[in-house]
Amino acid sequence: MELKQLQKLFTHLEDVIIWRIKNPSEDFNTGMPEFKTDDYKNFPLGDYISRKEFAHQEVVILLMALLPRLDPSLLKRIYLEFPNSELFDFCSGSDNGRLFYPTIQTVQYILGGDSISERLKALDYFSSDSILIKEELIVFSSSAHDHTPMSSQVSVHQEAFNAVVFGSELLPKMSNDFPAEQLHTRRSWSDLILPKITLDELQSIEAWYNSSRILMEDWDMQKKLKPGFRVLFYGEPGTGKTLAASLLGKYTKRPVFRVDVSMLVSKYIGETEKQLSKLFDKAENKNWILFFDEADAIFGKRTNVRDAHDKYANQEVSYLLQRIETFSGLIILASNFKNNMDKAFTRRFHSCIKFGNPKHEERLRIWEQNLPQQLQLEDINISNIAKRYELTGSNIMNIIQDVSLKTIASKSPDYKVSLDMLLESIKKEYVKEDKIFV
Repeated sequence: MELKQLQKLFTHLEDVIIWRIKNPSEDFNTGMPEFKTDDYKNFPLGDYISRKEFAHQEVVILLMALLPRLDPSLLKRIYLEFPNSELFDFCSGSDNGRLFYPTIQTVQYILGGDSISERLKALDYFSSDSILIKEELIVFSSSAHDHTPMSSQVSVHQEAFNAVVFGSELLPKMSNDFPAEQLHTRRSWSDLILPKITLDELQSIEAWYNSSRILMEDWDMQKKLKPGFRVLFYGEPGTGKTLAASLLGKYTKRPVFRVDVSMLVSKYIGETEKQLSKLFDKAENKNWILFFDEADAIFGKRTNVRDAHDKYANQEVSYLLQRIETFSGLIILASNFKNNMDKAFTRRFHSCIKFGNPKHEERLRIWEQNLPQQLQLEDINISNIAKRYELTGSNIMNIIQDVSLKTIASKSPDYKVSLDMLLESIKKEYVKEDKIFV
């Protein structure tokens, strides 16, 4: 059924192209074959077109861009029927001359025909404000987007291809152009042991995801409120900031990308802004969550201008302010200390959530929930351990792993753990952080 529906779309495209060849002077909006979205439903590409509410012209451009992947011989078949058509003067040919590929000029001719003014209007669909460009559906054979030749071939971005044809999003891998890795977790909210007030604040972010469309679109508040949602997580390392970001992604069914700040920051003037621009452009309109760990490095306080380096560093911060304010998704900045952040950023956060070190009761819950049932604790009072040793959740998990591996390696009967073994692992965590172990 899906293949038949998909073929039906390209049959419509073929009808449109042939109509233009036969009617080069006719207006597209009045004479072209009728297109009804309702006729193309219940398969990914048709549903995508319906959901985005594309104009007929945008549908034609999208289908033309899909031709090289889905029906590369369509233009050749039409050429054999109409070999003298002006249309093929605007197409790009394959190296062996057996196929034609669509270009920007091809699309212009289909939409505008002989009319120069209509062809120029067709270029609006390739502007930076066009949904086809903003959502990175269309790409060109020319690498310089600002100076794209009209003879550039039009195609669909690989990630967009998977989304529109198969209904599945192909997420980017970490690279120089996208310095971020996707976070995954098998844990649940019950595994994030924090004070109730902190958990409530986190789940209010989840509520924003579920309600933002109604607020911005149905209530028409996009004219009064800035897009997106901006949050600061602050607190010592190991207190749950990364896990909280991962869980927000899991429960809102959105991918979370942890940005590698070290790949963004450059000693060369202007390079940091370029890297950030690539990142935000890639993530825009994708409903992704961007998680900047150790965000102080690029979102830190501006300094007094003493030299050119300070001047450009402050310009980077100003650029970031502008980008995060216009980003339509969720941005989470993580820092060890709230005061490390520039005040201009903190004023723009919708929420600032403190991740404090766990208290005795919270440490006890972390121990109890995560100790493997297979371990047999010999004369160990976990409540006393939790009370005496002020550890973060990350510390406790490291200790549990260390003790478990040692117990397995020792081939101890019934996996028994002695107090000395446990204290040795706790001491190891203290030493790592230059803390005094008593």
